[in-house]
Amino acid sequence: MDIQLKYYCMTGCFAAILFITVSGLTGCTPTVQVAASDKPIEVNLNVKIEHEIRIKVDKEIDDLFSDDDVF
Repeated sequence: MDIQLKYYCMTGCFAAILFITVSGLTGCTPTVQVAASDKPIEVNLNVKIEHEIRIKVDKEIDDLFSDDDVF
């Protein structure tokens, strides 16, 4: 095979690969669309709240509360 023919063949193959790559990259451009819903958002929650309150009273205050004359 002639050297010049090999050169043209390699150049043609390189151009074809480059063309396919560029056309493939431009054809696969990802797009993301964000749109608000026209329906209202409905949230249903079942919440159970339990709490415990502990009061620690000093002895003097406890005696004061137990005295009926104060109240």
